[in-house]
Parts: sequence; structure tokens; C-alpha cells
Amino acid sequence: MGYGRFGVREICDVVFRPLSSLDIGNQHFDRMQPCLYLDTAQTSSLEGAATTVYAQGGKGNSRLIAWEGEKTLTLTITDALMSTISFAMLSGAGVVEAYEENNGDHAKKQAIYMHTTYEVPVEKYKDNFYAILDEETLGGDTIYVSKEAPVYGVVLNSAGGVKTYLSAIKLDEMFKLDKKTCAPTTTTIFENEKNGAIVFNPEDKTYRIGIAFQLKDEPDGNHQGESHAPKLVAGDIVRIDCYTVHTAGATQINIDADNFAGYYYIEADTLFRDEATGKDFPAEFVIPRGKIQSNFTFTMASTGDPSTFDFTIDCFPAYTAFSKSKKVLAQLNVVDPTVESHNYVNKNIHGHGGRDADSNIDEFWGSSMFETESTNQWTEGSKGETEQAGPGNQGI
Repeated sequence: MGYGRFGVREICDVVFRPLSSLDIGNQHFDRMQPCLYLDTAQTSSLEGAATTVYAQGGKGNSRLIAWEGEKTLTLTITDALMSTISFAMLSGAGVVEAYEENNGDHAKKQAIYMHTTYEVPVEKYKDNFYAILDEETLGGDTIYVSKEAPVYGVVLNSAGGVKTYLSAIKLDEMFKLDKKTCAPTTTTIFENEKNGAIVFNPEDKTYRIGIAFQLKDEPDGNHQGESHAPKLVAGDIVRIDCYTVHTAGATQINIDADNFAGYYYIEADTLFRDEATGKDFPAEFVIPRGKIQSNFTFTMASTGDPSTFDFTIDCFPAYTAFSKSKKVLAQLNVVDPTVESHNYVNKNIHGHGGRDADSNIDEFWGSSMFETESTNQWTEGSKGETEQAGPGNQGI
């Protein structure tokens, strides 16, 4: 390969290895264990910079001597996709996985609560108005009710905007549904409990999976005459604003002020194309000690290109895994795959017979006309004959 020239028009695939053991969520990573693969990057760049100061003087105050220092190296990666691990590494956040374990008397649970809304038509039963969330509407969700997780209703207009704000839906205004008719019953969801998760029993032969929230435009006793008649109309669309609880299949990322992105051993693989042969050579940038900057921007928009996620990594001097002779900011390795001979082990392939290396072909013919001494003599002799022939006596 020598000192040939290359072109680069390929992205890097990057792997991160922690320089010390760490936990991300419920996953432990040992030192130098791969913890993140970025194989969906859009762009990647390695930028070096240095500060230069000059001694200046003489006529015109020209520059006389230069001093360089404060060298920096920065790796920037723009990734098209995000994972919980990549965002946790980028932001220094903690990751919490939802779970629930029941081991006899030692039950453990990590619940994650999500704000949720449902939009259903207002239904009227026996002069009362209800928002009914049946099994299909809930879709397996578990609604949680408490002081921290209240339930409210909002009536929407035909354009989807707010028409009427309704009163808080109290515990005694949450009813079970009749198994056959799906109509509200007089049995409340919370008969004995003060709050908690609304869990349904699929084997219940009396009640259907679902909830009937009784709707009121004002709390009881707040009406001031007929001018404050109920503003609810059957068929209007009401939005139920509440919270759901999850103990499986949910992840929470906590971004706090005390934790930051860490240090990693980083390897970025790409391809260099050789000018002479047009072949792609594997190339690898090694950053033995890279610090991910904790800056990030989370862009959300309904138009334009999808959001991307930028990793900016400062490079610090350190030993690579396979060399302890000198600390480096980064190392570039390029491999010429043509140096290793073709594999001629399988003799069943036509053309492999009598061959064990690419260099065997040099033995098929004599020496090159450009390498032998006789060739040089022939060249000199030909030159002499041409000179003796003179003008007008050129031989064929």
C-alpha cells in the first residue's frame, strides 16, 4: 500500500466501550465491553485544531517565528436514530425500566406513569352524562387515580378545540359497566380503596372491562339558578385527561443536574478507496479516550426532515489498547486487503492447480523487459544505432 492516495466517501460505523464499568438501566457493562453501536449515522467528521502565536517585528511587523499549541481533536457524529442507551450516554441520564415482581411477601415494583387522553362521545343514561371507556378504547391500558393523578374531562367543539371545561371526576363518579349492555351501573370502581390502579378481571361474569366516568360541568351545589343549566349534550366529544400506570414494557430516562456523559474508548470503521486500484480498504479511527459532550438538542416538528441526534466527542491523550509506548489523541489504521494472497486451498476450482499464492504468476514468464540487464543493454544499443543512422537513414 505504501504512501498511496485515497478518496473517502463513506460514513463511519462507531462502537463505544466504557473506560470504567457502568450501569445503564438494568444492564451492566464491563470496562471495554461494547455498550453502543452507531450504524445509522448520517455524517461523521474528525476535526483537528491548534492555536498559533507569532513573533512579529521589523518593517511591516511581519511574522517571524510561529509557535503552535493547544491542539484539540473533536469527533462529531450525527445519528439518524436514537435508542434509550444512546440518549442516556449522550445526556448522562439515568435509565429506569418498569417491572413488577411478586415473591411471596416481598413484592417489588417499579411503576412508570404516563399522561394519557381519550376522546369519546358523551352518552346519556337516566338523566346523567357519561364518558365510557370500553375495552377497545382502553386498549389494555391501566388507569391510575390519586391526588397526583386526577381525572378531568373537557368537551370539544366541532373543530377539536375546547368548548367546556368540566369538573374533576371524583372516585364516586367512576362506575363499572354492565356485562351485557355496556351501560353504566351503580357500582363504583373504587368501593373500598381511596385511590390506585383500575385493574379489570377478564373472568368477571358481572361487569364488563371498562369505565363510565360521570360528567358534570360544575361541582355539586355550584349551580346558581337556571342560567347555569348543564352544558353537556349527548353526542358531543369529550376528552378524558388522566394517567396510566405501566409495570412492564416501559422505560424512563431521568435527566438530572448532577450526572454527565462519560469517557469511552471509541472505534470508528469506514472505507478508503485507493486511487491506483479503485479498491476499498478498511480504515479505522481509534480514539482511546473520548469524552461525550453533554449538550444535546431534541427537535420535534411535523414537517421537514426527521430529527437527528448529534454526538460531539472531545479527544484526550491516552494509550491505545495495543500500544503503551505513546499517548495519542487518535490513531488511524488502514489495511490493504490485497497484500494477503488469494486463498488457493480449494484445488477443485479451475485455475487453483499448482498455485499457492498470487506471486506464482510471476514464474510463468521470464524476467520483465524493464528489470533485466540485457534489456538495458538493448535499449542503449538501440539508442546508439539510431544516432549513427542519422537523418534520412531511419531503420524500420
